[in-house]
Amino acid sequence: MTSPPSRLVRLAGWAQRRHWLALALWLLVLAGITVAAQAVGPDYRDDHSLPGTESQQVADTFAALGQQPDTVRVVFQHDDGIAGAQREVDAVLSEVERLPRVAGVAPPTVAEGGSVAFATVTLDGADVPAEDVRRIIETAQRDGELRVELGGDPVRSAEEAGGGAAEGAGILAALVILVLMFGSFLAACLPLVTAVFAVGSTLGVIVLASHLTALPGYAPPLMMLVGLGVGIDYALLIFARYRGELRRGADRDQAVRTALDTAGRSVLFAGTTVMIALLGLLALGLGSLQGVALAVTLTVLLTMVASLTLLPALLSVFGRRIERAVRKRPDRGSGVRWRRWSDTVQRRPLPALVVSIAALGALSVPALGMQLGFADAGTEPADATSRQAYDLLADGFGPGVNGPLVVMAEGGGTEELAAALDGADGVARVGEPQRLGDDLGMLLVFPDSAPQDAATSELVTRLRDQVLPPLEARTGATYLVGGATAAADDFAAAVADRLPLFLLVVVGLSALLLMAVFRSLLVPLKAAVLNLLSIGASLGVVTLVFAPTGPVEAFVPVLVFAIVFGLSMDYEVFLVSRMHEEWRRTGDAARAVREGLATTGGVITAAAAIMIVVFGAFVLSPDRMLQQFGLGLAVAVLVDALVIRCLVVPAVMRLFGPKAWWLPRWLDRVLPRLALEPAELPPETTEITRSNELR
Repeated sequence: MTSPPSRLVRLAGWAQRRHWLALALWLLVLAGITVAAQAVGPDYRDDHSLPGTESQQVADTFAALGQQPDTVRVVFQHDDGIAGAQREVDAVLSEVERLPRVAGVAPPTVAEGGSVAFATVTLDGADVPAEDVRRIIETAQRDGELRVELGGDPVRSAEEAGGGAAEGAGILAALVILVLMFGSFLAACLPLVTAVFAVGSTLGVIVLASHLTALPGYAPPLMMLVGLGVGIDYALLIFARYRGELRRGADRDQAVRTALDTAGRSVLFAGTTVMIALLGLLALGLGSLQGVALAVTLTVLLTMVASLTLLPALLSVFGRRIERAVRKRPDRGSGVRWRRWSDTVQRRPLPALVVSIAALGALSVPALGMQLGFADAGTEPADATSRQAYDLLADGFGPGVNGPLVVMAEGGGTEELAAALDGADGVARVGEPQRLGDDLGMLLVFPDSAPQDAATSELVTRLRDQVLPPLEARTGATYLVGGATAAADDFAAAVADRLPLFLLVVVGLSALLLMAVFRSLLVPLKAAVLNLLSIGASLGVVTLVFAPTGPVEAFVPVLVFAIVFGLSMDYEVFLVSRMHEEWRRTGDAARAVREGLATTGGVITAAAAIMIVVFGAFVLSPDRMLQQFGLGLAVAVLVDALVIRCLVVPAVMRLFGPKAWWLPRWLDRVLPRLALEPAELPPETTEITRSNELR
């Protein structure tokens, strides 16, 4: 008796029989969501709220007072002194003041040397459109001896170039790799088409979702980065199994059903682990991260659905042409080379393991000194006007002018506060006290170090722990330290406090899933440790590359952790599932490792190469955060595919031997059974597996 066909086999059969309907449904979904998204428009907004922190209390107070409009700094520099160019300065400010969205212009403040000055332009609200800010930039800047540069967050946002170049470069590079792999342009296009449909549909959904929840402006490019990599990867794994079945003599329909019933199961499981890792970000409870987690999770879900429904339909439509190309292109014997490599590693597993772990550990060391923060104009390209304004202000007024701390006094004591802070260690100067209400005041504290220097973070800690508490005891007032630098410190502290829960959710649930699938205690433990090593190595490289020019963006480590941990499971599941399949078939642990690597090594390498070029293309993005994401993900995939899957996993599985597939009987009874391989096995398999369990 044969078991009834699985759900994936039935899904493949439906997609084959109704391939035109499946294609039409995907086209309607993509077109409908795109039209709706364009009609409604996006409503992206950053939510950096950190409830319970001092910096958040300061920000909430300003918000309640309605004192949070955007501001732009117009910076002037003249070699002969600003006084000699006062007429030109006044003319610039007069023209700027007449522009739309400008609420007011403060008189210029001249630096002590007299050659640098700045004026603060207050806009008529927050989130002023980039085109209005660019108009201010174009109006203020002019040729002549008077140098005019503009700074502030609105200017930085307006200077950022639009997306598209990085995504296009990644897709083009992926297409080249696929053509080289399959030898057919049509075959190479199918994984790409599947990924583009999934990413395009998700992008429209995210635009609509931005009206319901807080989604930051970097969510769409981040979603496209992950979606393209994962979408191509999942479709490639299924297509590679389909091609292998054709070469083994199966007809086209049977090849599709077998591919979905085997590789499709791996894709389902791998995608589930990615979504679990991403949803683990919800445990952090950190503003926009929750929206990003939901957006990228939705992306992964739609790429899975597209791989299991759209790809089989495309294979049915173009199956005859693809079959001719597959049968015409001979097998180059990559499996033989991977078997030889597996035998080499298994003959000397300890040296391979020790060298690999030492290399990963060395790459991870720089991550221990990672400085988290939020990028400012000091990290922008040298030719950007925001960077030019930043440098001019630092030269004329001192480095602290670009990142003053905001100290708020509740209950009076503003004058005593100014006296206590004036001349304190690390403080360059203190601004004039400002009254915000009956018992509410604030003042600006300018550090003698740049915003991204460690000394500025140390000043925040010193003020909160040493300087202000005794003053509060004397005056009875409450003092709060806020500002961008304080907010970055609070964010890092919040992540550190909630990281254990995040790790428990992500690592624990992923390990339980692997345990249920492979009926093993050691395989999930190995996967968790190796994934943490690959994440540490990627963050170490990011720190090495970006630390000289500024901090690592505060959001990057947790997002990279969640995404990389999930993606690492892709290759873990794809490789180990084939090893497990061979182990169930033969009961030979060494053969299981060799055949698992032989049948998946080429596909994993190609899939990794595609992910690396897609992720690496985002290093070309003008956005520093996306550069760090792209580099971190590309390094993690490179390390995972070349070092962990090709060296560490074969070595560890050889050392484990048959014990790799051992699970205590009581745990075997408790865990649910999740199969990644079809139920049918050769008749002798049951006896082989049972005898190995007894051993």
